[in-house]
Amino acid sequence: MYSLLHHNTFGIDAWCRDFKEYVSIDELHSLLPELKTSRWLHIGRGSNLLFVNDFDGLILHSGITGFEELGRDEQYVWVRAGAGNEWDDFVACCIDKGYFGLENLSLIPGEVGASAVQNIGAYGVEAGQYIDKVETFDTETGKIRVFEKAECQYAYRSSIFKHEYKGRYIVTHVVYRLSLTFSPDLEYGAIVRELQAHDINPQTVTAKQLRNLIIDVRKSKLPDPDEIGSAGSFFVNPVVSVEKFESLKKIYPDIPHYTLDNGVKIPAGWMIEKCGWKGRSLGPAGVYGKQALVIVNLGGATGEDIVRISDAVRSDVREKFDIEIYPEVNFIV
Repeated sequence: MYSLLHHNTFGIDAWCRDFKEYVSIDELHSLLPELKTSRWLHIGRGSNLLFVNDFDGLILHSGITGFEELGRDEQYVWVRAGAGNEWDDFVACCIDKGYFGLENLSLIPGEVGASAVQNIGAYGVEAGQYIDKVETFDTETGKIRVFEKAECQYAYRSSIFKHEYKGRYIVTHVVYRLSLTFSPDLEYGAIVRELQAHDINPQTVTAKQLRNLIIDVRKSKLPDPDEIGSAGSFFVNPVVSVEKFESLKKIYPDIPHYTLDNGVKIPAGWMIEKCGWKGRSLGPAGVYGKQALVIVNLGGATGEDIVRISDAVRSDVREKFDIEIYPEVNFIV
C-alpha cells in the first residue's frame, strides 16, 4: 500500500495498492502488461481530483519533463513540453523566452499533461487555444498516437481525452503554438481592476507584469494548497440559455455573466455566495471565505466529507436558481 496524501492538493489521506512514476516512453511501455490486467489511474499533481475512497489499483505519474523549440516562423513558435513539467514553471519559461499567449494561465496548479486533458482556463484564456498537437501513449495497443488540435475537440473545460477516450490515452508531450508578439488579453474584469490598482497602462503592460498581476489575483482569491487543502475551482461555471438568463436578470439585475456563442455563462461562485455558503463549513470541509467556488479541507476531511458539502451546495443552488452545477473535480471512487 502507498499513501496518496502528498499526491493530491486536497490533502486527502487515501491509499493505493501501488504507485509508479515513469521517466520515458520506453519505461511506460514496459508497464503495458500491468495496465492490461490491473485497475489503474494516471494522475498529475493531483490538483483536479478527489479521492473519495482508497484506490485499489495502480497509480501512475509522469516523470517525462523537458522543453524544446521545434520551429518558428515570423509570427509563431512551436514548443514541445513533457507532460510531467510543472505547468506554472512552463508558463514562466515561455515568457522568459519571449513565447506569448499563456500569461493569463499563470499559477494554475498542475502539470503540462493535464492542461491538454482538462483544457485548463482562466481570465478569458484556455490552453486549447494554443495547443497544436498532443502526443499520447495508447494503452490498448502500446503505440504512440499524435492528436492534431482539431481531433482533441476542445471546449469549455473539456476534451476528447476527458470524455470519449477517458482512460485510454496517456499524454506524454504537448506541442504549443505560441506568439512571438505579445498581445495581452485584458478584457477580464479582475485584470482591469489590477491594472488600475497598480497604475499600469494597458497599452504598455509587459508579459511579466501581466503574469505578476494574474499571480496576485489568484493568491488573493485561492488558498495555497500547501496550507489549506483544495482543488482550486471546484465547480464548472454553468452555461444557460438566453431565455433562462433573461428570467434570472429580472430577479437579479446585477447578475454577472459572460455571453458565449452557445448561451450565457453564469459564475457558479456568485450563485453559491447568494445561497449563503461562502465561508460556511459542514464538518471538516468548508466553502472558502475568499472565493465561493472553492471547497477546502479544514483539517482531517475525508473524500466523503468533501462530497457531502458539494452535494449540499449543489442542492441549494438547484433550489434557488433552478440551475444544476457540476464539479470540475474528478471524483475517484
